[in-house]
Parts: sequence; structure tokens; C-alpha cells
Amino acid sequence: MSLKPSEDVEMPTSPPPRPLYMQVATAIKDELLAGIHPVGAVLPSEGELAKRFSVSRHTVRESLRRLREERLVASKQGAGTVVLVPPSVAPEIQQVMSIGGLLAFANDTRLGIQHISMLTLDDELVARTGLGVAEEWLVVTGFRYSSEGGSPCCCTEYYINRNYASVGRILPRHQGAIFPLLEDMFGLSVVEVEQQISACLASGEMAAKLCVDAGTAALEVRRTYKTVESEVVQVTINTHPASRFQHAMTMRRVKA
Repeated sequence: MSLKPSEDVEMPTSPPPRPLYMQVATAIKDELLAGIHPVGAVLPSEGELAKRFSVSRHTVRESLRRLREERLVASKQGAGTVVLVPPSVAPEIQQVMSIGGLLAFANDTRLGIQHISMLTLDDELVARTGLGVAEEWLVVTGFRYSSEGGSPCCCTEYYINRNYASVGRILPRHQGAIFPLLEDMFGLSVVEVEQQISACLASGEMAAKLCVDAGTAALEVRRTYKTVESEVVQVTINTHPASRFQHAMTMRRVKA
């Protein structure tokens, strides 16, 4: 796929301010996803949280309301705010996987951007991304490099919801994961990441850039980032040479 840079993306002069309650909710959510507060644990009281974050109790209540909407916590009479099993998990089996792990990977690598442009998806891209036909998305392509430099570790494609395409002007100067930047700029909250791993072959420019022979076995990792309203914020496709990719997953039985 060949893309040409576009100058047609309208960008705001400054990002909209992020509500304070969203900042607090995001901080608590990151701790929940990292396992700092295990399932069944009771969060600190509103007063303790207000003191910790230097905000009002009203702000804390709004933050907890947002977390309840995301089904990450529940308020129980006489018991406080209790941490729940993450949604979309079977009652007996919990997949232990933190979105923070995706942040760690992005923060440990550097994205070298080749192209940024608005693109209307054709049938081929619809099949690859799982998005809708004839929809327009901001497409960012490039390669990720390890912190030590050298050959890239994977080929990367980002498909960003056109509602948030203004992020495009910031990306050439941005390091790390993109979805936290979208959260900060637009007051979003990514609560679910769907992952699909498929076998493929590295060919053409991709094989040459990844320093492997054309036709080398590769793994294509597609991740779809969604908000609590199930809006797709972005889709990323990372293509790794098979010899440089390892996926580990831990599952734990949780009592009902």
C-alpha cells in the first residue's frame, strides 16, 4: 500500500481542555488495569481520593461515576466502591492482560513515520482493518524501532477515526503510544482493545525494511481500540517477522 502525505486535514489551534474528573478517572483506571486494586478490593473513600488528587469530593464522585459506567467498579451500600471483574470476561475465566502493556511496548520503541494522509477505505483495507467500506480515516504508516536503534522491529499502520484526525499535525513530534494522546486531547477513555493475530508473509518494501527475505513468515497483529460507547477510536496493524515476535498470555480462574 502506498500513501501520499496530505495537507487537507484541518487542525485545531490548541487541544480542548480535559475535564478534571476525567484526569482522576483515568489515573484510577490505569491502577485498576495494572492490578494495583485487585478484583473485590474496596477503593479509598471519596475523602481520601479527594485529598490524594487535590480535588473536590464532587470531582471524585464524577470520576467514580465514569468508572461505574465503564463497569470497572460498583458502589455497594455500606461497603464503598468495589473493584469488579472487567467486562466481556467469562464468569469463570479471567484473562489477565493490561492495556498498560501496550503502553510499555510503545514507550520502549520509536515510531518512524513515513506517510500521513486522509484515505477512504477500499474493499481490501476494509477486510484488513475490520472497518466500514467507503469510510474516511486518518492513515499513518511507518516502522517501529527499538530504543537501541538498528533494524525496525515491525511495520506499523494506524487508522484513526476522522473525528480525531487533528492529531495528525502533532504525531511527527510525538513519541510513544497514540491512543493516550487521543484521550488527552479529546477527553476520551479507551476501555477495550480487541486483538487479532494472523499469519502472513513479508514482501516487497516491508521485507527489505525489516531486513528479512521476501516471503519470510510474519505475524500481523491487529488491535481495535474502543471507548465505553463502543466507538472505534483507532485500529493499529503491526506486522512482525515471526522470528522477532512472541506473545504471552496468562489466564486465571476467578471464583464467581
